[in-house]
Amino acid sequence: MPPPPRVVGESVNQKGEIDLIIERLKPLYPNEKTALNWSSPFELLTAVILSAQCTDKRVNLVTEELFRKYRSVADYAGADIHVFESEVRSTGFFRNKTKNIIGSARVIIEKFGGQIPKTMPEILELPGIARKSANIILAEAYGVVEGVPVDTHVKRLTNRLGLTSKSDPVKIEDEMMKKVPRSDWYRFSTLLVYHGRAICVARKPKCASCVLNDICPSRAYA
Repeated sequence: MPPPPRVVGESVNQKGEIDLIIERLKPLYPNEKTALNWSSPFELLTAVILSAQCTDKRVNLVTEELFRKYRSVADYAGADIHVFESEVRSTGFFRNKTKNIIGSARVIIEKFGGQIPKTMPEILELPGIARKSANIILAEAYGVVEGVPVDTHVKRLTNRLGLTSKSDPVKIEDEMMKKVPRSDWYRFSTLLVYHGRAICVARKPKCASCVLNDICPSRAYA
């Protein structure tokens, strides 16, 4: 039997409730991978950088053409900055994203032999790559799970579910790594991302349709 409803503001502290969250969300979102399209680790890195403050749908439209033109890390490293900016302009913050993508390609060639590194300390040396992006790239490209990626959806849902009261993504990740079983770190993040897009949306969450309604301390949003 599910646990009884809690009062608004009460926290989720028991491991069993985190397991229950995962158990209920898994059937709804069986695809536990990122929604970004990619076919090589550097394509994934490119898509992840472009996805900052942009929808995955828009990124996939842009990368469909981008990935046809740029086939290798060397292609990105030698790209014309102004041309590249025009190609990714619609994703927003295109100048900074261009700088980070081309810069990452050059660092990968010069320092890592043309291969995206497989460890957290090394991948964080790449321009534009912070822990969230690093976690996604390592997990998706190499199956290396070093943490819990915290994007805007994960930040919102962990707070609404009472899993944390933190607002800083790094602090949220640290807390989730203590509460969520390591084997579920990446799965937990992707499930919250998909649920945040479909049901627990930012402005008006669809609490009446939420499978976590009875255990969510923020159900007053409904």
